[in-house]
Amino acid sequence: MTPSTTARARVPVTVITGFLGAGKTTLLRHVLANAKGQRIAIVVNEFGTLGIDGDTLRACGVEGCRDEDIVELTNGCLCCTVADDFLPTMEALLDRDAPPDHIVIETSGLALPKPLLKAFGWPTIRTRMTVDGVVTVVDGPAVAAGRFADDPEEVARQQAADPSLDHDNPLAEVYEDQLLSADLVVLNKTDLMTPAQADAVESSIRAEIPRVVKVVRATDGQVDPAILLGLDAAAEDDLDARPSHHDAEGGEHEHDDFESFVAPVPEQDSVEDFVARLKTLAERHDILRMKGYATVRGKAMRLAVQGVGSRFRHQFDRALPKDAPRTGSLVVIGQKGLDQSAITASLAQG
Repeated sequence: MTPSTTARARVPVTVITGFLGAGKTTLLRHVLANAKGQRIAIVVNEFGTLGIDGDTLRACGVEGCRDEDIVELTNGCLCCTVADDFLPTMEALLDRDAPPDHIVIETSGLALPKPLLKAFGWPTIRTRMTVDGVVTVVDGPAVAAGRFADDPEEVARQQAADPSLDHDNPLAEVYEDQLLSADLVVLNKTDLMTPAQADAVESSIRAEIPRVVKVVRATDGQVDPAILLGLDAAAEDDLDARPSHHDAEGGEHEHDDFESFVAPVPEQDSVEDFVARLKTLAERHDILRMKGYATVRGKAMRLAVQGVGSRFRHQFDRALPKDAPRTGSLVVIGQKGLDQSAITASLAQG
């Protein structure tokens, strides 16, 4: 039987972090599909103004997954807005007539976990919640390609020149901070790696973290919730063991190196042509992430699209409402300086 929330001193909270496109939402859907009667509330925070991940979770089709149990925060990164957005949300969840058995927070791909962990020391929630664990999801193929490496040997292996590699790489710092806060690391997308690549990435992860942390390999975020939930780490009381690049800066964290915008997408004639255009667009403009939905002529279902760099996945995920506009939207995320006009014009093609 699932223990009632009233029988526990504090509600456990799992923080799922990981870089852009690592597979956090896919992992969450798997958790919801295998909840086995637990009341799990999901708090989703994304960098951008369109709640794509919240929509994805609501469309999961999992029995017992209620809309009111998925809360979106789209006003910025959780680590920057804890007082204005995060704390009132958590208090509201706790004050429900039937509080959740477990709360799972999916952070933005640009979030630093440590400031969020510090927020659990806030007096109104400290006695009512505990951080059961921090789960960091790693995009195995991206790391194998040296995407977040700063040392010269790794940089030399990059396929194309990237201006950010001429100086300290903020992407690398975000990735490293997410690893340093982890109680469990999910090495995801191992189906897209050779065994030697997976071994090398796992070794690099273990070398990065000064503590003993379990690394679990996964494909499509298929990890048993029993492994993810119930770590009993009490991470809010263990902050010194989780160093951060930003500790010396008083926890300050800015996202001036990144920007995002939402671009409308008209109805498409061909799925293949559309996805091919997205790949070309991502390569031409060095886009980090694109995600959202489009409609396709003659199709009654919407097309969900997820892209990390030039790697894209797509599927028809749910039926479009009758008389709904035959349009879609994509969130575009990249480093500052994106040519928004050119990208928007390309996406405006039907």
